[in-house]
Amino acid sequence: MTVDTIPSRLLKQAEKRPHATAYAVYTGGGWQKFNWDTYAKNVIQAARAFLALGVDSGNPICIMSFNCPEWVIADVGAMAIGAVPAGIYQTCSAPEVEYILNHSESPVVFLESVEHWEKIDEVRDNLTSLKHVVMLPGADVVDDELVMSWDDFVAKGDEIAEEEVTKRLEALTDESLATMIYTSGTTGPPKAVMLSHGNLSWTASCAIDIAGLTSADSSVSYLPLAHIAEQMFTIHAPITAGSQIYFAESIEQLKDNLVDVQPTVIFGVPRVWEKFYSAVSTKLKAATGAKAKLVAWARGVGSRVSDLRNKGQEPSGLLALQYKLANKLIFKKLKPLLGLGNARVCVSGAAPIASEVLEFFASLDVIIHEVYGQSEDCGPTTFNAPGKTRFGTVGPRIDGIEVKIAEDDEVLVRGPNVFQGYYKNQEATDETIIDGWLHSGDLGKFDGDGFLSIIGRKKDIIITAGGKNITPANIESTLKNHPLIAEAVVIGDRRKYLSALLTLDEEEAARVGNGGANLHENADIIAQVEEGVETTNQNFARVEHIRKFTILPRNFNEESGELTPTSKIKRRVINENYADEIEAMYADA
Repeated sequence: MTVDTIPSRLLKQAEKRPHATAYAVYTGGGWQKFNWDTYAKNVIQAARAFLALGVDSGNPICIMSFNCPEWVIADVGAMAIGAVPAGIYQTCSAPEVEYILNHSESPVVFLESVEHWEKIDEVRDNLTSLKHVVMLPGADVVDDELVMSWDDFVAKGDEIAEEEVTKRLEALTDESLATMIYTSGTTGPPKAVMLSHGNLSWTASCAIDIAGLTSADSSVSYLPLAHIAEQMFTIHAPITAGSQIYFAESIEQLKDNLVDVQPTVIFGVPRVWEKFYSAVSTKLKAATGAKAKLVAWARGVGSRVSDLRNKGQEPSGLLALQYKLANKLIFKKLKPLLGLGNARVCVSGAAPIASEVLEFFASLDVIIHEVYGQSEDCGPTTFNAPGKTRFGTVGPRIDGIEVKIAEDDEVLVRGPNVFQGYYKNQEATDETIIDGWLHSGDLGKFDGDGFLSIIGRKKDIIITAGGKNITPANIESTLKNHPLIAEAVVIGDRRKYLSALLTLDEEEAARVGNGGANLHENADIIAQVEEGVETTNQNFARVEHIRKFTILPRNFNEESGELTPTSKIKRRVINENYADEIEAMYADA
């Protein structure tokens, strides 16, 4: 009997709704749609191809590409035969790619482009396990004995009977290793999080229950598939629910794709929502006269209605009439321009998001539901579900998962979503899973209604020279509410006071600085940022006040090692890269 796994769920969807759309790709003339029958057949063919290449149960395979159907087909096809897919972020350097391929001992890697191949070629003499490189559709031809095209890979499957895939699929158990997620490596080399088939299927079922996901839903896939959150939204939950996935053309085309598709479910990291917030708020501020008054009135109505809906209630009486009018005059016109015209569930995760951003969107009749979790617990642990949402928190725990706060405020998790450990790293596993509890490394607290708030990271705690313990996350989040501030990093460990490194939102800075050069030195910009810092200080205790700040000439980026692929800041690297700027803020201390 076949165990309930993601690959087996795909086959069931193909039986249940063979001709319904499963995924779509933009081809230039429009969206080309593929049905569930085709999806399942493509996955089975890929599984057969893996067997033909000698990939066996337990063997990792790696994928480095932007989101596309072949990424998913390779992933699910590998899982179907008991192999273990592992994504590599596109932005990884050649040494980082070398580390992951050697650590996983992957015999096969899938690549999107010649640029990716060049990273492999640069370190190929050090890749002791790699036997095959598969170039995905659209890549230029690479003439090398190690390389084959996607079509050649797929054709290999003809050598293997389909029954062989069925045997492997039936041999899977809940405990079988399904996939590995290589962490972003904020504190050193990435660790490989081992997730079982049971982890994935249980969490996917939870995700569709709490979000009410059905076969009528659709979403756009664009965040890195090497991350468990995007895998859950692109692969596991849609296969479980039978919903539709539209693969974005690129990050640059995301806005156009969202407007074109008008998906019902949208997942974004905070930076995505912050960019929307910055663009929309700037345009709304430009409104004058009667239009400005109408927008302000509609937003007031939207806020009141969203507040009710977050509590599981609907507007009635006069408010219901006002909402109907505000919806007709403002919301129904504005939301489609953002690709949110059909949005039913909007989710933010992977990093903290400011309450002000959530409240802004709520005033426009868009409720963003914050989710909390990590790769080690397969994505979601707590969730602000529709009808049970409280801004400023990450929601109550998901049914079936235990969450408690340790004496030192660390968030501990236990449940069927918790990972099996770190691949080839028992020491790190033993430090993370203690007595069956996952030690998240996050600091949190529950309110009286069971809503969890994340107040910082254990490793990010700043201990000032005066011995005060300060978690910088909330201060940084509040600083970033200012339209001019893109990123904020609070400094102060073993220092007499706190300072901050700030980067500018490029569009807003260009507007305020009239497009001039050296915007980080512009007097108007500095004055407005200083005002924002002072406003932030009013929200915190005196010991948490930012006494000095430096506006950096550029934003943080992955190329300099300052950001992870999911846009988390790497404090150690930033402290090293800007050591001189930091010391200058304490020169007189």
